[in-house]
Amino acid sequence: QVRVVESGGGSVQAGGSLELSCEASGMIFSLPAMRWYRQAPGKERELVAQITSGGSTDYADSVKGRFTIFRGDAKNTVYLHMNSLKPEDTAVYYCNALGYSRPGARPDLDEWGQGTQVTVSS
Repeated sequence: QVRVVESGGGSVQAGGSLELSCEASGMIFSLPAMRWYRQAPGKERELVAQITSGGSTDYADSVKGRFTIFRGDAKNTVYLHMNSLKPEDTAVYYCNALGYSRPGARPDLDEWGQGTQVTVSS
């Protein structure tokens, strides 16, 4: 089994910063991609940022230039540093880990954390 745990959410005023962290643990061989999603009330879950094992990153247009995704020194950890936060960034943020539970297997991991709330006030 694999466990994904996010932390670091909270409340901040517009223009402020927060950093989210995510750690995946358990039966993991490799995680070629780790992603952050968010879901605001009444809206669909959207992809915010992705990072591959090679370090390539992608961002939603709405967060480009403000958010940075990076992997931690500890294995299977990922962070999302958020600057210049706006009220529209308010959402529950979820970490998603994609990969393999053992060598030679097909990709069989698509694991989610429980989410962490980010609230930005104007």
